[in-house]
Parts: sequence; structure tokens; C-alpha cells
Amino acid sequence: MHSLLLRTLPLTLLASLTLAAHAEPVGEVDTVFKLIGPDHKIVVDAYDDPAVRGVTCYVSRAKTGGIKGAVGLAEDKAEASIACRQTGPIAFSKPLAQQEEVMNERISLLFKKLRVVRMVDKARNTLVYLTYSDRVIEGSPQNSVTAVPVDRATPIPLR
Repeated sequence: MHSLLLRTLPLTLLASLTLAAHAEPVGEVDTVFKLIGPDHKIVVDAYDDPAVRGVTCYVSRAKTGGIKGAVGLAEDKAEASIACRQTGPIAFSKPLAQQEEVMNERISLLFKKLRVVRMVDKARNTLVYLTYSDRVIEGSPQNSVTAVPVDRATPIPLR
């Protein structure tokens, strides 16, 4: 059992690093100075849709600094904003589900994830992206939505 764990641990770590590499940092701004540890900040990351070439989503969110933030124990705010844009010719690698999670990122040690879900508005030939945290805040999750219209000459393939 111990030797199996030692053999699979490097693969597990490599897989988690590969999944984390989907976020490409774009920039950040400091919002609160912290004497010890990193400052609180707002970060902006770019995520390319894995099933739709030519679409990139930009997600901004708060990142907690201080000592807890430095060691990964801080709980980031459950608020985010999203803007998805056509960044090249749109092409589909496979037919899309009507609704599918395209990204998730842990924003607290145990309980909270930031998620991006792609929905297809077939009537308008538009891709709709929703970002939210799976932790409910005062009865309603914080969320943000954006849409990328696709030229009618390129119908969105659905499963």
C-alpha cells in the first residue's frame, strides 16, 4: 500500500498542476497593504474555453493576503466578475452540452470553489458564461454573466 502511494503521488501532483495551469494570470492590483505577508489584491486571470477555440474568459476576483493568504489558509471572498470575448476564429472541437462546467478553482482550503459554466443559447447562436461560487452568501450566491455571440454561419453544435 505504501509503495503504491509513493508511485501514484507524483502523478497526482502532476495532474493537479496540469489542471491549475489553465488559468493564465493577466494582472493584479493591491487593495489593502499588509505589513506581514502579501497584500490583499484583485487578480485577473484568463481562461481559454477548452471546447471552443477562439473564446477566452477573463475572471477577476479578490485574493486574501496576510499570513493566512501566504500559507494558503485564507478564505477568499466569494465574489467574481467575468467577461468572455472572441479572441480568434471560433471553432468547436466537439459538440457541446447544453450546459457544462468549463472551469473551477478552489478559493478556500476546504469549502469554496469558483466555477464557470458555459450554456448554449441555441435560438441566438450565443455562448453564455456564468461565474459563481458554490458557497451561498446570505441566501443567494454571488454571480456574474457574460455572452459571446457566434456568427450564424457557424452554428453551435450540440450533443
